[in-house]
Amino acid sequence: MPMNIRQVLQGKSVNALYSVTSDQSVLEALKLMAEKNIGAVMVVDEDKLTGIFSERDYARKIILQDRHSNDTPVSDVMTPNVITIGPDQQLEECMVIMSDRHIRHLPVMEADKLIGIISINDVVAAIIRDQKTRIASLESYISGSPY
Repeated sequence: MPMNIRQVLQGKSVNALYSVTSDQSVLEALKLMAEKNIGAVMVVDEDKLTGIFSERDYARKIILQDRHSNDTPVSDVMTPNVITIGPDQQLEECMVIMSDRHIRHLPVMEADKLIGIISINDVVAAIIRDQKTRIASLESYISGSPY
């Protein structure tokens, strides 16, 4: 049975959502990302997802453009119009989206509410967990012992 995103979210050891507002400074976003050891942060204004700010945005839009993190608002460098997924989408669909769009993070939305985020690391970890379960099941079947 294919794995869906809700199952992936449930399998995450930490499913915290970290966000900043678009008027906060890039430096504030970077401090949060460093403190939480995450590669991207959601940009949420008035309970609405308005963008995502990632390490890639920082490298390309701050460092390479010789801007300053402390006086640049997140709104100037975030990625707006974020591609999102739903909790009932299949893991394979998300892998295709990430691969085709060259993105590493997908916010998960349900009824217009941000409920989680899936990273490429989450996808890989879920695939590994699923494969281990399948292997154990097959080994059990072959040996004739119950799970």
